[in-house]
Amino acid sequence: MSSSIRIAISGGGLAGAALIQALLPHPHLDVHIFESATAFKEAGMAIGVARNALSALDLIGSEAAQCLERAGAVPMRGVRFMLAQGNNAGSMIDETNNDGQRITSIVHRAAFLKELLANVPEERMHASKQLDKFDRNSDGSLTLHFTDGTTHECDILIGADGIRSTVRKLILGESDPAASPRNTGTWAVMTLKPFAAAQASIGEGPVNIEDAREYMWIGDGAYLMHNVLNQGQLVQFVIAVHEKDAESSDRWHRTVSADEIKKIYKDWPPHLYKAVTELLCDQPEQPAMYLWEHPPARTYVSGPVAIMGDAAHATSPWQGSGGGMSIEDTLILSTLISRAKTPTEAQTALRVYDQVRRPRTQRIVESSRGTGIISLGLGEETKLDLEQLKAKLLPRWDFIVDFDNKKHRDEALEIFEKELKP
Repeated sequence: MSSSIRIAISGGGLAGAALIQALLPHPHLDVHIFESATAFKEAGMAIGVARNALSALDLIGSEAAQCLERAGAVPMRGVRFMLAQGNNAGSMIDETNNDGQRITSIVHRAAFLKELLANVPEERMHASKQLDKFDRNSDGSLTLHFTDGTTHECDILIGADGIRSTVRKLILGESDPAASPRNTGTWAVMTLKPFAAAQASIGEGPVNIEDAREYMWIGDGAYLMHNVLNQGQLVQFVIAVHEKDAESSDRWHRTVSADEIKKIYKDWPPHLYKAVTELLCDQPEQPAMYLWEHPPARTYVSGPVAIMGDAAHATSPWQGSGGGMSIEDTLILSTLISRAKTPTEAQTALRVYDQVRRPRTQRIVESSRGTGIISLGLGEETKLDLEQLKAKLLPRWDFIVDFDNKKHRDEALEIFEKELKP
């Protein structure tokens, strides 16, 4: 048995990158990261890193927090929830202001990933490595088999391989209903525009780097969101529309025409219809993607194998918590694994991680689904009722953002230390 603990991370997105960045400072951990694509890069637009995840970054270490800053994250002064249709169209439902506290920072995925991997030695990063399967060896170690015919020996495998995770299927079994994600029935179109162009369309008030705020607009079966990122150089603009017959379908993408988008948003406030027309309808068609999520898994761990991030708890984006959950996962996993002195103790660390992280993350996935229904104006009680939305929308974030990650970490450590006692 090796004197160090050999850890393999399958998946080179934000979750895997955050974990290797957190584990590298520990010399007894021999960590390697494997990415199926030909290069380590992120798809998608921006993510929000809310107060809970910002505190987790601080607890992971100053270098992790600095990665976010170097990536051009823009701290939001506040978030505004607005009503786009109905009797009170144009009214503000609610808002959060920083009031001296951090709310959320918006960062481009690719920029954040680049910073997280900036100091990872090249010999520990392996691209074009799609995991096929693993063998459990007689000494408790694992042999990973990649589709290119190569192998890798390790003691611990962490699957950070995204929503269509291979490791998740290997842990749960292909026939488990929770092994694969499900379509929520909502599609979204996202674009990034230069700050000046977006400001000219949306308006100088809502798009203002000096008073950077995220805006979320609720309509009748449709939604719109915009925020500033990349140190004020870019604006992210997103629309989302619910499509009942797409629920639980196998559709990942669709094409939406400019005419269809205009028809959906024609009765929205004039400045938003103008922005939709100018920012999203400059081409005859746009690619849209459906929003998917994972059903709750019975476990995130099997012996020396675990899943984290989207591989464990892929969520719809309504509460902006996908990236934040990955950062919290990283805090707990890196804290526990770094305390392990042997592969056996590392397996104990994985069991404790599952025990403390699964309830919180699955609650967030469920909450996000419900928040999406409300945010699309489809809530049974809320619909487009201003007073009902005031009462029931914003409080849904309380358990997510007002979370004590230091207490969470310390409780995990306490359980781990009890487990190690003879």
